[in-house]
Amino acid sequence: MDYTAHILIIDDLVDNIQVAMNILREDSYNFSFATQGNEALSLLEDPNKHFDLILLDIMMPGIDGFEVCKRIKENPRIHDIPVIFLTAKVDVDSISKGFALGAVDYIAKPFSSAELLARVQTHVQLYQARKLLQHNNIYLKNKVEYEQVRLLTELEDNQKEMIFLLTELMEFTSDETGKHVRRISETSALLAHYHPSLHDEDVEIIRYASPMHDIGKMTVPTEILHKHGRYSEDEFNKMKLHTTNAYNMLCRSERKFIKAAAIIAHEHHEKWNGKGYPQQLKGGNIHIYGRIVALADVFDALTHSRCYKPAWHINDAAQYIVDHRATQFDPELVDIFVDHLDEFKAIAQLT
Repeated sequence: MDYTAHILIIDDLVDNIQVAMNILREDSYNFSFATQGNEALSLLEDPNKHFDLILLDIMMPGIDGFEVCKRIKENPRIHDIPVIFLTAKVDVDSISKGFALGAVDYIAKPFSSAELLARVQTHVQLYQARKLLQHNNIYLKNKVEYEQVRLLTELEDNQKEMIFLLTELMEFTSDETGKHVRRISETSALLAHYHPSLHDEDVEIIRYASPMHDIGKMTVPTEILHKHGRYSEDEFNKMKLHTTNAYNMLCRSERKFIKAAAIIAHEHHEKWNGKGYPQQLKGGNIHIYGRIVALADVFDALTHSRCYKPAWHINDAAQYIVDHRATQFDPELVDIFVDHLDEFKAIAQLT
């Protein structure tokens, strides 16, 4: 069904309104009318009414046409409705004032039927075309935004899938299991969740990036990685390279999960007191992601057996974290760990 334009005619003389309506009925418009400025503004402010054009007389008792036009243009909901002054007041100053207030046209009385029909048709079509263009622009904008979100989500899903595949590969070269990866992920995310300076996006990033903390171990010789007993100094130096090797592999990415994984892999063996490796970073110079995973990784390593050591009792492991507050671990993170210890213990018991 074709849309029928709705025209509001404002004139204090009913006969003038009737004349305009009789002429314009030839083009099958819908009409509303008002004989006073306040009445017209009430109609315009009704959210259930929508107008495509306003024909406005100037000389009316109370609020004149100039004031009505001014208030229309000040109202964001209706300011774009075209206003045509339809009046006998045709001096240059009045015409200039009308256009300055935002009118789109000025028709002098008495007018011809052909003139009124042509000008009304022109401005109705322009207004409807502008509305259609705005609608299409909004539609296109929403479509573009949707497509951007879809592509971003797809890219992030691809990153998550790649991380999953890399951690699966890492398990083949390590004595650590998939449960270790899951526990690190959950413990790190929980620490991030309770940290006052981090947000939901940080929690998600660290949940998916933290499993990559030891991805560099794939570059460590197997005989060192699986050695029972203490490392020699040379062996330990080769083991420590897993942090830098991982960073060098991942740091070129601009994807948020991979960028975070590069930071975590590089810094999760740094210590609060500056005695960690590979850069001997100290305190707040260690990225918060690295500080979080440092605590999560040690707690999980202590509570689970490795080829070189048995598992510690969970309470002893928790006490180790507390005892190394402000030396090995970020004191604020240790306080979070203590305040929510039961939750962290529950994650540690996932087997």
